[in-house]
Amino acid sequence: MSTLQIGLSYGAATLVFLFSGIPIAFALGAVATIFMMLFMPAAMLNTVAQAVYEELASITLLTIPLFILKGAAIGKSRAGKDLYDALHTWMHRVPGGLGLAVTIACGLFAAMAGSSPATCSAIGSSGIPEMRRRGYSPGFAAGLIAAGGTLGILLPPSIVLILYAVAAEQSLGRLFLAGLGPGVLLMGLFAIYAVLHWRVEYRAAEAKGEPHAILVKDTYTMRDRFAAVPRVLPFMVLLIGVMGALYGGIATPSETAGLGAVMALVLIAVVYQAFKLSDLVPIFTGTLGEAGMLLMIIGMSLLYSQVMSYLHISQGAAAWIVGMHLSKWLLLTAILLMVVVLGFFLPPVSIILMTAPIILPPLKAAGFDLVWFGIVMCVVMEMGLIHPPVGLNIFVINRIAPDIGLGPIIWGTLPFVILMAVGVVILSVVPGIAMWLPNAVYGG
Repeated sequence: MSTLQIGLSYGAATLVFLFSGIPIAFALGAVATIFMMLFMPAAMLNTVAQAVYEELASITLLTIPLFILKGAAIGKSRAGKDLYDALHTWMHRVPGGLGLAVTIACGLFAAMAGSSPATCSAIGSSGIPEMRRRGYSPGFAAGLIAAGGTLGILLPPSIVLILYAVAAEQSLGRLFLAGLGPGVLLMGLFAIYAVLHWRVEYRAAEAKGEPHAILVKDTYTMRDRFAAVPRVLPFMVLLIGVMGALYGGIATPSETAGLGAVMALVLIAVVYQAFKLSDLVPIFTGTLGEAGMLLMIIGMSLLYSQVMSYLHISQGAAAWIVGMHLSKWLLLTAILLMVVVLGFFLPPVSIILMTAPIILPPLKAAGFDLVWFGIVMCVVMEMGLIHPPVGLNIFVINRIAPDIGLGPIIWGTLPFVILMAVGVVILSVVPGIAMWLPNAVYGG
């Protein structure tokens, strides 16, 4: 069979296995193993376990379970509620301040936990009831939390950026710094939309003769505001301490992940008295479950990519893309549209590891900075977290607010999908938003 025929068969087999309902890790591993049996030397089968182990034996990948442990510790505490409450006490007088508080709380919590589902759950459990109490529509409240949660895969310590650093062989430190500017940009776009939508919600309530529903007044004194600060100050210390250790040259990324995990466990023990075995068991079991699942997907995805490379599928696909002689920006647009389509069915981890061997060589040849592209790709994959049919954050929101149907949640997230697309355009026009900080720290 020709390389083209093998490649088409490989893609078709992948789709069949994925749509069969088999877990992603086992689907990718099964496809890779079958094609090894059919088209590779028999001796290669004896090295499958060794190949997967060697791919996972990366000092960069070691950071993943440690950052997951850090996020699990923060997520199991009341940090999300305390963070939201503190921001709300300071912003309750601002028109649309509730939406602002939710947006900022999502961004800060995402930076602390590094997890999109944890951010949705922690902030949504407090933010959605409060927004609905004030008359906001259920769909908007759910959409804002779901979109805010996506910042967990963009803001450091992002597990998605860690995997991209491995797949693209790029500096993790540069990628983490490059994610900060676009993260703030998206927070700004979400906040602007939240304020503007507040006016729409208010006019709708006013037309019904019940504007009071969206103007519920809380009374917070200055003493109340300052009293809320100590509840979140320790977690700000955690955030600043971890980032300072990484970018100050004090610790490597893996050491920083370990430092963050230990600091998180110490903080929840001191602040929330979570030091009993009954408190710690859910944290460690949750970490083991999520890390095991993620590392299994990573290992099988890397094996899948290795087989693609051996069979010259990825090289042939990359050469075909280059041979089309597309303009620089048309090439980028086509690749990002492919990522959007893949986001309908696959999580960001699989998208990165499956597509990197194919799309990165043409992009590099076209003159794109691969650090910048990694950030843009992350923003595009954020869309996949809030649009059907997979839309992980949609189902997280539906779980914490089961009385809001999937329909209103999906409609509520669509404006934020558009805002993310706007963010991609802005980053394309002004790449310095992502690249200024890493270039200033590490040199351009």
